[in-house]
Amino acid sequence: MDKKKVLIITYYWPPAGGPGVQRWLKFVKYLPDFNIEPVVYCPSNANYPIIDATLQSEVNPSVTVLKQPIKEPYKLAQLFSKKSKTISKGIIAEKSKQSLMERLMLFVRGNFFIPDARKNWVKPSYNYLSTYILDFNIDTIITSGPPHSLHLIGLKLKENHSVNWIADFRDPWTTIGYHKQLKLTKASKNKHKALEKKVINNADKIIVTSPSTKTEFEGITSQPIHVITNGYDNEKVVVNTLDKKFTLSHIGSLLSKRNPEVLWKVLSELMIEDTRFAQDFQLNLIGEVGKDVILSIKTHGLSGSLNYVGYVSHNKAIEFQKKSQLLLLIEINSEDTKAIIPGKLFEYMVANRPIVAIGPKGADVASIITKTNTGQFFNYDDYDALKNSIKQYYKAYTENNLKTNPIGLQGYSRQQLTKKLADLINQS
Repeated sequence: MDKKKVLIITYYWPPAGGPGVQRWLKFVKYLPDFNIEPVVYCPSNANYPIIDATLQSEVNPSVTVLKQPIKEPYKLAQLFSKKSKTISKGIIAEKSKQSLMERLMLFVRGNFFIPDARKNWVKPSYNYLSTYILDFNIDTIITSGPPHSLHLIGLKLKENHSVNWIADFRDPWTTIGYHKQLKLTKASKNKHKALEKKVINNADKIIVTSPSTKTEFEGITSQPIHVITNGYDNEKVVVNTLDKKFTLSHIGSLLSKRNPEVLWKVLSELMIEDTRFAQDFQLNLIGEVGKDVILSIKTHGLSGSLNYVGYVSHNKAIEFQKKSQLLLLIEINSEDTKAIIPGKLFEYMVANRPIVAIGPKGADVASIITKTNTGQFFNYDDYDALKNSIKQYYKAYTENNLKTNPIGLQGYSRQQLTKKLADLINQS
């Protein structure tokens, strides 16, 4: 039986690093197990803010990867300001601390590049793929955003060819946190909304990563919406011993607004109250961290306990996860971030280390952590509960009894999630 060919249009692909690449790298890895042949389309010269060459080893050589050049405005912007690189990573300084150049770049990015800085790739991609899908009898296409301009490629292909189109939203479009920081004019806001509505109402199926995003989109369209979360893979990284220190580790970027002052205050007080805790504690930050976050940590007297590692390869990140005493998950305290379920949550869950998560009330993350018994979730005003929890975790650590007992994780494996995707594809 011939495998069904599916064209996957994505911006992030190895050697891209960071969370954006993981979702479709893993789907492509497992789709052949379900008699589906993925064909990947991505830029040949993308300006990835993070590079992780180790991920290239996960791409099966038999997978067809189509590449076409893209004009990247961020490359040009870097000639004028190094700040463009941090903006492309999503690290945006507080409004009061933005330079004139930063404010100008945000205005240009938000109002001249709608929906995003990759908009100029839409037309050449459409022209190239129009020929390809006819030559190779492709009847199903999948677009993955952000960048949401890739959905516009899907829209044009859908309008002009007999294809089934699945639009995959790794993050929301107009309600994601950084959207409000782009200094949008009223006309630009309306244009974003109009494009979002057009995409959502013309795609044959929509995939989202959280229940909250599903609810949001159901207010815009009657098209079928399916939740397929991110997940975990069976990593080969083996760690035999835990950190000797009482380590609390955050893996991934910590943006300026993702700054849990309540946690820094709790840790500062615990260090003052308990000299042994002060000696044992270590805060590991693995990934890009905003300057405001570092300053806040130092202001609370935690400099001596801070181990700022910076970005590491995915395998190295897994190693940090598995050997840490506690794992830290932070989301911005905003109504707009309730739907965000970061991919690292699922890697955290199978690391078998307790998770300390802090985020907004009603966050989708909270229900997953509770359901799987993998840690505890706190709101930003849960000072006492957070402090007591860390004290209990520390007591368990001193007794060599700090562990977790997760349940029901299998449903979040990349293989199981790919089966859900394959079922959707076969229904088209």
